[in-house]
Amino acid sequence: MRVYVPLTLSGLAEAHKNGELGPSPLDAYAVTPALREWYVSDDIEELEYAALNRAAQASLRLLAGHPDLARRRVVVAVDVADGAAVADPDRGLDQSALGEVRVAGPVPLSKAAAVHVDAADAEADIAAAAAALGAADQGDDDAQFTVDGAEDHDLMWFGVQEIPHLIG
Repeated sequence: MRVYVPLTLSGLAEAHKNGELGPSPLDAYAVTPALREWYVSDDIEELEYAALNRAAQASLRLLAGHPDLARRRVVVAVDVADGAAVADPDRGLDQSALGEVRVAGPVPLSKAAAVHVDAADAEADIAAAAAALGAADQGDDDAQFTVDGAEDHDLMWFGVQEIPHLIG
């Protein structure tokens, strides 16, 4: 099963140093039944892209909580055993939890299929979105517009062997 783990660049550096994504339990995003129902598509590539975008939103939340970190969203796509990633049945239809899963143990970085990271030219928009996130959560439409602007930037794809370049 493919899961998408939201991180920051410093979190990616830590995972690279330790050789694994953790600590456990690990929050991630995947194609869950609730995500399928919400997205209303049978195209697995579209569904995986939706899960990736949910992880990118979670990465933005990580950045909002740590203003000292580089303003680039990071998502690591990893393959875990079927059943290793479990959705919370009590939050299955909660809009904010769509695609959210929990992986019980740490995941070796060798299981990573790819790393997705914002380009450097996205940093200003990502910084603005991270700063506006709290106000957007409180219903501020202008702040929500700023947060939504982060989604105008597609994450770039990198091979796992490129991690040292990304964190260096």
